[in-house]
Amino acid sequence: MIRHTVVFRLRHPRGSEAEQSFLADAGALASIPGVQHFEQLRQVSTKNDFTFGLSMEFAGPSEYEAYNTHPSHVAFLQGRWVPEVEDFLEIDYAPID
Repeated sequence: MIRHTVVFRLRHPRGSEAEQSFLADAGALASIPGVQHFEQLRQVSTKNDFTFGLSMEFAGPSEYEAYNTHPSHVAFLQGRWVPEVEDFLEIDYAPID
């Protein structure tokens, strides 16, 4: 299993229509084959400047790679993520056996 997580901060004002539009489009990533346990999260800690998070799981490396190269994911990255995300941190986890 691989748990893919990313925390990020958008260029849009908090609560704006642009922010809501971005989050709606990010939610569509859940429909890509292989994505399991998809969550959109609001960051609540004062220990960093990120505002949102995404978390999802994949059964294994092949499912994760299929997600990374899926046309819907690539289009989201190019059309929304790159121009609208100000900063992010991506972490991918696998369970310790």
